[in-house]
Amino acid sequence: MKKTGFIGLGIMGRPMAKNLLQANCDLYVYDLNKAVVDEFVELGAKSATLKEIGETCDVIFTILPNGKIVQDVLFGKDGICETVKEGTIVCDMSSVTPTESKTCYAKLKEMNVGFIDSPVSGGEPKAIDGTLAFMAGGEQQYFDGLKEYFDVMGSSALLIGESGSGSVTKLANQIIVNLTIATVSEALVLAKKAGADPEKVYKAIRGGLAGSTVLDAKAPMMIEGNFKPGGKISINHKDIKNVMATAHDIDVPLPLTSQLFEIFQALKVSGHMDDDHSGIVQYFEQLAGIKVSDK
Repeated sequence: MKKTGFIGLGIMGRPMAKNLLQANCDLYVYDLNKAVVDEFVELGAKSATLKEIGETCDVIFTILPNGKIVQDVLFGKDGICETVKEGTIVCDMSSVTPTESKTCYAKLKEMNVGFIDSPVSGGEPKAIDGTLAFMAGGEQQYFDGLKEYFDVMGSSALLIGESGSGSVTKLANQIIVNLTIATVSEALVLAKKAGADPEKVYKAIRGGLAGSTVLDAKAPMMIEGNFKPGGKISINHKDIKNVMATAHDIDVPLPLTSQLFEIFQALKVSGHMDDDHSGIVQYFEQLAGIKVSDK
C-alpha cells in the first residue's frame, strides 16, 4: 500500500484505521482528538496535519460527521487541497448528500485529483472485524486504485456508478436500516405490553421471513436495555435529514421516512441523541408506557 492519510478516528474510523495498520499500511493520521492520535502513533502510525497529509500521501481517506466538515478538511484554510498532489486519490467514507459528494468530485477533478464517495455499512462491529460493505461512486480507475484498501477494511465493495452514487446508495441503506429498527421496536413493545416475553418472541421469529441482520443486531440490545452506542441516534438523525433533503430536491415523496424523521426529532428533544440507534425503541416505550427490558 502507498503512503496513506486517514482523517477521522471516531467510532467507525478508529477500527478501520487499525485494520490498515495491521496490514502494514504506511499510515498518516489526523483527528481533533489528540488522545486517539497519540494512541495511533504508539501503534505505528504518524501524526500529521491536513497540509502534511496532502503533500505526503498518495491515497487519503476521510470519515467525518457531515458534509460541511468534509469540505472544510479538503478545501478550507490549511486543508488538504493547499498541498495535495496531482494523481492523489481521495476517498470520502462519510455519510453525506449526493450533491456534497459531486461538489468534492468536481473541485478535485479540476486539480487532477481523483475522488470516490464510498460510505460504508455494517456499523462498529463490522468495522472492527474488517467486514464492512463499501458502496462507491466515481470513476473506475480510482475505484480500482482503492481495491486493496477495501479488501482490508471490508468484505465487499461495489462501484455503483458516477460520482454521488455511493452517497445515494447509503441514503437508501439508511432508510431500510432505520425503518427496520423502528419496526422491530414497535413489534417488541407490542409483545411486551401484550404479556409475551420479548426475547422468546425474537427467537421465534428470527428464523422466519421477519428475520434480518438488523433484527439480530438490535433486538437483543432492546431486550437488554443496552443502548451503548455503536452507531449513535445523532448520526442516523443526520442521515435521515439528508435523505429527506435529497428526496425533496428530486420530488420523491417519502411518507414512512418523514415519520421516522419526526421520531428522531422526538428522541432529540428527550435527550437520546448519544444512544445507540437501537434506542429508537424508547420512543415507542414512552408511547405505550412500558419498557421492553426488565432492567
